[in-house]
Amino acid sequence: MDLGVELAPRHGRGLRLRNPVMTAAGTFGYGTEPAELLDIQRLGAIVCKGTTIEPRDGNPQPRLVETAAGLLNSVGLQNIGIRALIEEKAPVWAKWQVPVVVNIAGDNAHQYAELASMLEGVAGVSAIEVNISCPNVERGGMEFGADPQAAAQITAAVKAASSLPVLVKLSPNVSDIAHIARAVAQAGADAVSLINTLRGMAIDKERRRPILGNIAGGLSGPAIKPVALYAVYRVAQAVSIPVIGCGGIVSASDALEFIMAGASAVQVGTASFTDPHAPLEVVEGIERFMEREGVERLTDLIGIAQR
Repeated sequence: MDLGVELAPRHGRGLRLRNPVMTAAGTFGYGTEPAELLDIQRLGAIVCKGTTIEPRDGNPQPRLVETAAGLLNSVGLQNIGIRALIEEKAPVWAKWQVPVVVNIAGDNAHQYAELASMLEGVAGVSAIEVNISCPNVERGGMEFGADPQAAAQITAAVKAASSLPVLVKLSPNVSDIAHIARAVAQAGADAVSLINTLRGMAIDKERRRPILGNIAGGLSGPAIKPVALYAVYRVAQAVSIPVIGCGGIVSASDALEFIMAGASAVQVGTASFTDPHAPLEVVEGIERFMEREGVERLTDLIGIAQR
């Protein structure tokens, strides 16, 4: 059986994955930690945690709250910064077979372009994932991902600064995610990944105060799967570039729904907190399904629910 997928068919370098299962940014660290627990080389790709130009301490504690069928997080992009990533993590990635995608986040187009240019030619980095769900400081705190023009501007800036394949991660906190997807596709994105977390909060009844130190956070996990699945279905109809599905995937059954809805690949995120082996179990489950159903190529399943 052939589980391979191509995530940047329009790009000269391309981004070929041995299977469609990726890890989601912020849930798998830099891949070096989980590598001590499982065979990460069997994954399709690893997306490292969101990276900024300077190191960030993140938001005040507490940062995580369990919810019914999900998780609220307000980590705040805590990371080691791009320079430490290049010096400490990339040399390790360069020895791996599994491709590593670096998720980047900035306050403005210039910072995104600077991050992309710093990753140019770095061994061990196979692609860039652009997180446009970060506060847009220059526009009064509005997320880049909520504005088609701003999203396209960021995408174009990264593309101009890098020869790597560029994936753009979309926010669900918008009125029309397909409109945003079309904007970044027209600006040169090689693929889109969706969805990022939904906004939410939780309140401590005894303290009469919000639980999260930053008041609100991002909701992930099985609770958001139906929202994510529908978003993938709609975006796959709206753009011709590959779509990567993310949001509440905990099993091969979940992953296959996203693939049939139009996703060329999937990202496993919150499930890794419960079980670090979850991404590999998804790969194995997809293999069993294809063998049972007599499917020779995974690409035959992509978007089959759209036909």
